[in-house]
Amino acid sequence: MTPLAMVAGSAEVLARPDLGEHLLTGLERERAGRFRLESARTDFVAAHLLVRECAARLLGRPAAGLTLLQRCPDCARDDHGKPYLAEHPEVEVSLSHGRGVVAAAAGAGQVGVDVEQPARETVAEVMERVLSAGELKRVREHAEPHRAFLRLWVRKEAMVKLGRVTLDTLGELDLSGLELDGSPLRSRFGDLHLLDWEDLGRGATVGVIGTAEPRVEEL
Repeated sequence: MTPLAMVAGSAEVLARPDLGEHLLTGLERERAGRFRLESARTDFVAAHLLVRECAARLLGRPAAGLTLLQRCPDCARDDHGKPYLAEHPEVEVSLSHGRGVVAAAAGAGQVGVDVEQPARETVAEVMERVLSAGELKRVREHAEPHRAFLRLWVRKEAMVKLGRVTLDTLGELDLSGLELDGSPLRSRFGDLHLLDWEDLGRGATVGVIGTAEPRVEEL
């Protein structure tokens, strides 16, 4: 099964009657209720619904028949950690949410997805912590450093979702040999296929990585 990725506005997802909150588990509803801001709650819910729709299209079955669970390999708690499908544990799933925009991916092999929006400014200390020396040089020499950093950031976050790197070791991962300009942009890194693009309509940059070349569908 070719990995499938989807990106949508949170409002777009929640406007679909077949993707309502009735699909969420009790734990997901509980977690959603912890958000103080309604906008953050909406993004959380939309991401958890979109990943169901993404997996449903991959599998050719209704989203209503899929149960999304999570499990942390470090503390064994089920209120955070890597998501998986109870009915299809062989299918990898990944999700991400920003401010009003969400992304999801599903595939038979390893898959990770991330969506980010431009910050008002990129703190130098953050770049030095998460970028390798080569990446930092590429960003500083780029005509639009903030856009270049965002492109690298979604790739690295997707790598975290993929399980190839941790948040503490992001600086050890060197993607400086990959192109930074072009949308959509497909790249290879070892055994991995990278696809990232700028979604201008939603004001976001999206990155998806898989052990097979991913494809993208609209909601």
